[in-house]
Amino acid sequence: MRARDHHLGEVRELKWCLVVTSDRVYRGEAEDEVTPLVERLLRERGHSLERRTVTPNDPARIQLAVLEHVVAGCDVVLVTGGTGPRPADVSVDAVARLAERELPGIGELFRRASFEAVGPRAALSRATAFIVHGRLVVVSPGSPEAVKLMVERVLLPVVGHLVYELRR
Repeated sequence: MRARDHHLGEVRELKWCLVVTSDRVYRGEAEDEVTPLVERLLRERGHSLERRTVTPNDPARIQLAVLEHVVAGCDVVLVTGGTGPRPADVSVDAVARLAERELPGIGELFRRASFEAVGPRAALSRATAFIVHGRLVVVSPGSPEAVKLMVERVLLPVVGHLVYELRR
C-alpha cells in the first residue's frame, strides 16, 4: 500500500447503535422522535441501526448503555441528548470517563454546521466524539433537528473512513 492509499479506505456498511438520553422519553411522557429519524437516515445510506436504548439523564445508566453497545460490536454508538450547559446534561461527561481519547473535530464540525442553522446558540453545545474500547462513540444534542444535522452533515461523510482507521 502506498502512503496515501490509507486515505481512501472506507467501511461501507456499518453497524450503528443508539442511546437516547431523555428523562421524559424514558418515563413515557414524550414520544421518541430520534430513533425513527436515525433509522431512516441510516437506511438511506445502506447502514443499519442494530440496537437502541433509552436512558434517563443518569451518568451510570448512560455508561452502561454505551458499554453494552460497544461489547455488542457496534461500529458507531450515537448518544443523543445531554450535551448542553444545564446540570442535567451529563452525557458528554459520562462518556468521557469511558474514553481512551477524544475526537474534538466532530464537535467542531457540528458546531460550525449548527451555527449556520441556528446562529450563536450553537456555541452552547458540547457535542463531541470519543473512542471507547476501539469503537466510535458520538455524543450529539438530542433534538431531532440537531441529530439530523449531526448524522447527515457531520458523521455520514466521514464515519466510513473513521471506522476504517479504527480497524487498522
